[in-house]
Amino acid sequence: MSSTNEVKALTFEQASQELDTIVRQLESGSVDLENSISLYTRGVALKERCESILAKAKMKVEKITKSNDELSASEFHTEDKSETA
Repeated sequence: MSSTNEVKALTFEQASQELDTIVRQLESGSVDLENSISLYTRGVALKERCESILAKAKMKVEKITKSNDELSASEFHTEDKSETA
């Protein structure tokens, strides 16, 4: 298994795909107990990586949305003032 630093280097897609593979392996019941524990531990790290990436993406979207809302509001006020003149 890879280290925590290697998990942090994964993209969302890579981490998600590996997590999906681990879930399928664990659900199959064909993995012995020791390997199941190792896979579960790796799965937790991958889940946390995915959550971290998603949280950062959410903040970016919120920032873009907020910027667009402020821009739209300022455009509206500018247009409103020019129409009353």
